[in-house]
Formats: sequence, structure tokens, C-alpha cells
Amino acid sequence: MTRKLKAAIIGSGNIGTDLMIKILRHGQRIEMGAMVGIDAASDGLARAARMGVATTHEGVQGLSRLPVFDDIDIVFDATSAGAHIKNDAFLRSLKPEIRLVDLTPAAIGPYCIPVVNGQAHLDALNVNMVTCGGQATIPMVAAVSRVTKVHYGEIVASISSKSAGPGTRANIDEFTETTSKAIEAVGGAAKGKAIIVLNPAEPPLMMRDTVYTLSDFADEDEIAASVERMAADVQAYVQGYRVKQRVQFDRIEADRPIRIPGVGARVHGLKTSIFLEVEGAAHYLPAYAGNLDIMTSAALRTAESMAERMLTAVPA
Repeated sequence: MTRKLKAAIIGSGNIGTDLMIKILRHGQRIEMGAMVGIDAASDGLARAARMGVATTHEGVQGLSRLPVFDDIDIVFDATSAGAHIKNDAFLRSLKPEIRLVDLTPAAIGPYCIPVVNGQAHLDALNVNMVTCGGQATIPMVAAVSRVTKVHYGEIVASISSKSAGPGTRANIDEFTETTSKAIEAVGGAAKGKAIIVLNPAEPPLMMRDTVYTLSDFADEDEIAASVERMAADVQAYVQGYRVKQRVQFDRIEADRPIRIPGVGARVHGLKTSIFLEVEGAAHYLPAYAGNLDIMTSAALRTAESMAERMLTAVPA
């Protein structure tokens, strides 16, 4: 039998519960150790208890008092940016080498997009999964960046209002700031900008993302092929991820420049437009909540890679 590491999830809301179900169904190197919340009546804690997972409604302090805590190697934090900073400090005071996978925009550790730089941070004690918009769009910015120099990357993430819980709504500013920085640090753009739209449409719509880049002129077929390869790589762990239509290109010539705040008053180059849709796997959340599904899927993929490294380093 393949040896597995035990994981705890902090946050028994939609994201945490969906992640728990993914681990229980698909965990290869990771298994559930504990589900942590602060609401004793939450559906996530109730489901965890029914599935035989240890639970506590007393936050990280309660986690530290559970018998299973000594066996926990990896902790997923699906709370909020502010809470994660406190959770990280508390847990590290008890277990300095514990690994945290941060699903909030706190960004204590390095940004991690599995298909772009996931292998670079396997030994990090804390990795940040950026945001749902970042997980969906930064691979596309990176796909253009590996072909040509990207001067500007802008993403617009449109999600169903019904899939935006209290944590998402409380972290809108952190969402835009963290995603913008990650577009630069991971996507390779010299300047990044992120916009999130909460769509109130009924029935709820799937997550849609638009990616714009302005780059040096390059072979358009090569960029389109790079985008398709990257989309296939993301689909390996998010089956509902897809490019909705052909990549579009516009040549902005030097004699007809445009102004981009933060980039320049007279810029020119190749504008690439990429249109995405993310359909959730509906493990716990509705299929339209692709924004939450891509976060939990990316977090699990990252933790599985970290666990494989840890298990390889330490003999069974």
C-alpha cells in the first residue's frame, strides 16, 4: 500500500469541504487527518464526522489538542488572509517544519501555480495558491511569456455571485493585489492587472476568464500552440478547464500606439486575447463554481507533489 501523509484542513466552508471530498476520493499521497472550523453547526464539520474524519470547531487551537495533530504533516488553510497569518504563526510555534498550503490571498509564502512553477517550491514551508482568477489565468500569461516578452498582462475573472462566499467577498482587495503581483512574478509580465466581477445572473453562469497580454511581436501560431499546450496541462487536474474560442491577435503598430497606465503613454506590440471557461467537477459545489473547484484542485495537486518529495526524502 502506498504510504500517505495526513493533512488537516482549516476552514469548514465551501472550499474546505470540497477539498476534503477531493482528498478522500482522489488522494494518492495524502489522506485526511482532521477538519477544522469555528462553527460547530457547519455542514463541512458534520460531513467530515460522518466520513470518519476527526473534527474540531475550536480553530487551530482545537486542532492542536486533537490526538491526530502529532501525525499531521500538511495543513490546507481555506479561511481568510488575516486568519492565515495568525494560523501560520500558531502552528509553526508548535511544529516548525509543518507545511502549509494557503488558499487565501495572504501570500506569506511564494506564489504557486502548479503547471507554471509548482516544482520550484516543493520544499517551501508555506506556499500560496494565489486566487481562483490567478489559477485560471496566470498559466495563459505564462504561455505567452515563454514565446515572447510580455510587457503587460490583464485578467478579468467573472464568477457567479452565488459561488462567492463570505471569504471571497471579504478579500476582494487582496484578490486584486495578490493576482496582479502573481501575474508579474509567475506569469512573467512586466506589469499585471487583475479585475474580478461577481455576476448575479440567474441561473448562475460558469466561471469565465479573459486574458489580455501586450507583448513584443512574435509568431502568432507559436503563441496559439503554446496556449493550447498549457490548457492541456491544466486540464490534467481541472477537467472542466477549456479555451472557449480561438486565440485572437491584434497588431498595435508603432505609428498608432496606445496608452497603458503603469506601462507607458505610447506603447505598441502584439495584443493577445484568450477566453476561458472553468466548469467545476461538482464534488461538493455546483458545476458553475469553477472558481472554487480550480483552487481546491490546484491546492491538492501542489500538496501531492510536496508529499511525494517528502516521502521520497524520508524512508518508509
